[in-house]
Amino acid sequence: MSQNTNLVYRVNEKPPLRKNLFYALQQLLAIMAATILVPALVNSNAREQLGINFPYMDQAAALCGAGFGTLLYLFSTQRKSPVFLGSSFAFIAPLTGAVCYGFAGIFLGAIFAGLVYVIIAVVMKVTGTAWVNKLLPPVVIGPTVALIGLSLCGSAVKNLNNTAGSEYSLVHIALGIFAFGMTVFASVKGGKRLRMIPFIIGIVSAYIVALLLTGIGSLTGNEALQVVNTTAFKDLRIFTVPQFNFLGMFNVWTNDAVKTAAASEQVLTLAAPSAAAFKNGIPENYTSLTGVVNLLLLFAPVAFVTLAEHIADHKNLSSIIGQDLTTDPGLSRTLYGDGAGSVIGSFFGGCPNTTYGESVGCVAITGNASVSTIFIAAIYCIILSFFGPFTAFVNSIPSCITGGVCIALYGFIAVSGLKMLQPVNLSDNRNLFVVAAILVPGIGGLELKFEHITISATATALILGILVNVIFNRRKDGKTETAEQK
Repeated sequence: MSQNTNLVYRVNEKPPLRKNLFYALQQLLAIMAATILVPALVNSNAREQLGINFPYMDQAAALCGAGFGTLLYLFSTQRKSPVFLGSSFAFIAPLTGAVCYGFAGIFLGAIFAGLVYVIIAVVMKVTGTAWVNKLLPPVVIGPTVALIGLSLCGSAVKNLNNTAGSEYSLVHIALGIFAFGMTVFASVKGGKRLRMIPFIIGIVSAYIVALLLTGIGSLTGNEALQVVNTTAFKDLRIFTVPQFNFLGMFNVWTNDAVKTAAASEQVLTLAAPSAAAFKNGIPENYTSLTGVVNLLLLFAPVAFVTLAEHIADHKNLSSIIGQDLTTDPGLSRTLYGDGAGSVIGSFFGGCPNTTYGESVGCVAITGNASVSTIFIAAIYCIILSFFGPFTAFVNSIPSCITGGVCIALYGFIAVSGLKMLQPVNLSDNRNLFVVAAILVPGIGGLELKFEHITISATATALILGILVNVIFNRRKDGKTETAEQK
């Protein structure tokens, strides 16, 4: 795979430190919203579905865990893969179930998920990755990458029109479109410096407008204009200690609110996965062994599902940077890094991690593939998780601004997948049906649900696409026929 000449900074190149600090901040802002949204959704689901009001998942701790997980991933991949690891949405359902078993249960589940990755990494180390490329040719991986971007569109639009928050709002839509417009302007029309930080320009400029609207709304009593969440700055502290998952396992509480909540829930947590490590209130027929098995069934199957997305993300990133990451450093290293990053991320923040499409999109749009930028972004996450004002600032950003910026991020992911289809001959029905088998069920949201397992629409579509390709699209040379070959 030839090097991408459109890159401003290649993987092993280091931008000047001052510039790199801004580039890393941009990466941080790109992944921030999704990373801290996962713990919030888990707490909300646990409250609504299980009646558990105790805040097992902490946003600042998840941010810190993502930072440590990314550092471990970069080390595992020999600093050759420029992507950030953040909280995985695929594990929301398992995490919601795991809160019944306390902090140790959450961590044990992440260990199971990480072990799946590590075991598969060992298998690939022994067998090589040639079979992966045969199983996932461009006709399969291209529409799958496109699907990952397209499947996120609903989330972007919900944030854009505020239906993810309270109610539909034209003010929010206008503000989100403004954020998107400023991002595009900086990337297309801006000077060299602006083209390297389009997301910072989009977010900051829209946030300034949002503050002005909120001020006008407060003075006039117009609630529709009060778009900034000013309550995020209530009881602001300069320095805070996140509610780390490992602190919960050792019953080390860091603030009075958590102590009170813990007392009301009568949480019993220890470091070891014994019966005492699980929260009171689980079914009487559950023993420590059955609880462990249940956690295994919750987390391990989801790890197999996210494996497909892991490969798709790295195939996509490979096409962007012009370097095949599946061979160098190799899927064995990327999988090990992802699995180990999930375990360390859960130790701090409770959330298993995964490679982020938002990070890949940021690399594609800015042309900055420098691993040093990802490294600094990870350090930012760790440091800023203790800095109250920054966490408050992020929580105060209107979701519509995030939605507007994500139009560009998710769009680039989808387009990257479509680019992979360029050498594929879609005039051949054998190829056409493979693409159809992936896009239609994926976009339509076809999920496979079993008792404790839900296979996401993206994973279902990928499995279906692989089966159609293997059964109907065989070639003697193991390759997909291109338009030129036809």
